[in-house]
Amino acid sequence: MTEDEAGTMRDRLTRQGEDALGKLAQELLENSLVSGAIARAFDAREKATQAQAAAMGALNLPSAVDIERLTRRLRSVSQRLEGIEDAVDRLDRRLEAMHLETTTAGRSGGGDERLAAIERQLGKLVGELSHVASHLDAGPPAMPREQERLQVEHVDAPRGDAA
Repeated sequence: MTEDEAGTMRDRLTRQGEDALGKLAQELLENSLVSGAIARAFDAREKATQAQAAAMGALNLPSAVDIERLTRRLRSVSQRLEGIEDAVDRLDRRLEAMHLETTTAGRSGGGDERLAAIERQLGKLVGELSHVASHLDAGPPAMPREQERLQVEHVDAPRGDAA
């Protein structure tokens, strides 16, 4: 037997095996007993999952969905924090560069203009920070008059002598 004949024979056996497996799978899926057993197995799996979630909730333990949601939020907070850290680093470098320019300009005697510009910038930053702080410290908005509760004065009952 040559190599070509062995290859074609192997291909033919492979095709016949695949065809036989395909027919077997098709017959199993068409069998009502097998398909019913598969459907019941999937129903049982779903009920077990629901029972597990209920038990975890009763024990006040987080479910896998809760943990996944928490993981996503934690990643989001981490990314935001990294962005803030990068911004603070850039600001730090800018302030350091401005400080070096100010000290260098101060030594040369022409730093008054630069110092005034820095003071103006600092004034703007202070204004912006106070604006942000006022929004952070602000309480809840005032309730519309239509939703306020009516205030009723408390009047003590007159005391009578029990003698």
